[in-house]
Amino acid sequence: MASPHGISLQITIHIDPKNVDEFFKHFKPLYDLVCAEPELHFFEVYQSREDPGTLSWVEHWNCTVEWLQEVQLKKEYLHEFLAVTAPLYLGPREAVIRNRMGPPYSVWKDAVTKA
Repeated sequence: MASPHGISLQITIHIDPKNVDEFFKHFKPLYDLVCAEPELHFFEVYQSREDPGTLSWVEHWNCTVEWLQEVQLKKEYLHEFLAVTAPLYLGPREAVIRNRMGPPYSVWKDAVTKA
C-alpha cells in the first residue's frame, strides 16, 4: 500500500574500516546526483560508533515503491557506483523500503543543512 507521506529507503553496508575513505571517494558523487533528484526529500549517512566500517544511509522519497524500483534504482549512475564499490563490501548490502508514517509521528526541528 502506498503511503501518502512517501517512502524511506534504508541501506546498510559493511566494509573494512581501512576502505572507508576509498568508499566515500565514490559515494560523494553518487550522493550529489541522488540529492539532485526532484523526488528525493531527505538523505543522511550514518557510521557505526562501534565499527567504523558499518555505514548506513536513509533516503526519503516522495514516490511509490514501484517508481523507486523501476525508475530510480535503474539509473546508470547507480549501477556505475555499485560496480566500483561492491568489491569493497564484506557481505551483502542490506536494503529495506518502509512507508513513512508522517505526522503526527515525524518531526524535524531544524534543518541541519540546506540544499
